[in-house]
Amino acid sequence: MNPTVNQTEDLLFVILTQLIVMILAARLMHTLARRAGQPGVVGEVIAGLLLGPSLLGHVFPQVSQALFGNMPHTITIISQIGLDAEFAHLKQARNARGVLQVALASIAVPFVLGVLIGEWAAPALVPDAPALPFSLFCGVSLAITAMPVLGRIMREFGLGETDVGVVAISAAAVNDVTGWLLLAGVSAYATARFSGVHMAWQVIGLLAFLAALRFALRPLIAWFMARYAPREGDLHSNLMALVIGLIFVLGICTYKIGIFAIFGGFAAGMLFQRYAPFVAAWRRQVGGFVTVFFLPVFFTFTGLRTDITGLAGDGYLGWLGLILAAGIIGKMLPVYLAGRLSGFGAAQSWVLGSLMNTRGLMELIVLNIGFDLGVIPRPVFTMLVIMAIVTTLMTGPLLRLLLPRMGHTVPKGIEA
Repeated sequence: MNPTVNQTEDLLFVILTQLIVMILAARLMHTLARRAGQPGVVGEVIAGLLLGPSLLGHVFPQVSQALFGNMPHTITIISQIGLDAEFAHLKQARNARGVLQVALASIAVPFVLGVLIGEWAAPALVPDAPALPFSLFCGVSLAITAMPVLGRIMREFGLGETDVGVVAISAAAVNDVTGWLLLAGVSAYATARFSGVHMAWQVIGLLAFLAALRFALRPLIAWFMARYAPREGDLHSNLMALVIGLIFVLGICTYKIGIFAIFGGFAAGMLFQRYAPFVAAWRRQVGGFVTVFFLPVFFTFTGLRTDITGLAGDGYLGWLGLILAAGIIGKMLPVYLAGRLSGFGAAQSWVLGSLMNTRGLMELIVLNIGFDLGVIPRPVFTMLVIMAIVTTLMTGPLLRLLLPRMGHTVPKGIEA
């Protein structure tokens, strides 16, 4: 048989096996998390960690290598697609203002706190390394918000069509784009390869991408929507093919720019959100598939890059307490104040703070990059991983407590 055919069949076998394991593990942990009173997405995050070097790769390294030793580039792109929110709410002045204020508060204050803690802790935790790269990574670590995890939590709590939910997910998108640009700059600086020209090209690429969305894709989509408008609540197959292809194309574009491909899917969502009949039909016909397929693959992909088996260190409880306090209070309190300044009530503002405090696996990616560069030592890596897990696990219980106070019913199945 042709060797090329054999290679193709082997690659197909690997991809299909990976997808089967990812999806089934995610659904199993999703179900267990719901029974434990946590949002199902928390179980999916844990599933990603368990399939990675944190458990499977540590206990059964040969099995892990056979399953995930070769992660095709296709899976990398697939893993970062899929988001759902009702962005029409952003037309309200209060909500649009809230996005900017919440995003600024959720980035600036934690980043500054992280840098200050890093400068203070550097002599004790990284005595033999430059303090500034370490401090900058600490700042990015505290500033990040896990947009994919946040999107899933919002969906499970039915917040996608509320003002608070849309402000939170939109602010998280701004937060993550800014965070990944900061991460790129800090990583380049840490490796003594910082280039103002490279950063400038990255910014230019992002601006060109946004211009293409506004001036090229928006009118093209309007033409397609007029030609293939949903009929009787069903999407035309041509329109569905266009949307799916567009999501992947935009995902590849943002991936090439240097930010996560998930932002391409986010951008596609924003382009179509003003067409209410399309949004309703898409959610009914495609939304469930995105939930079951794309996002679990994302969590597993990121979990495969994360190893938390080094969490047994001791002697750093004081620093751990400081990082936890800074990570939680430094996110929630500034976002709460931003929400109040934007015109939201007290309960709504605390909900915003709780949502933006979600870090999840996006945080773990940042930590792995810092660890791989030698900027973050293992004890600090361990502390920041604990902070990421704690802040993610907090979100569900906080929402169950706060949502009734703002008049939102907690969906059945995730009540306390």
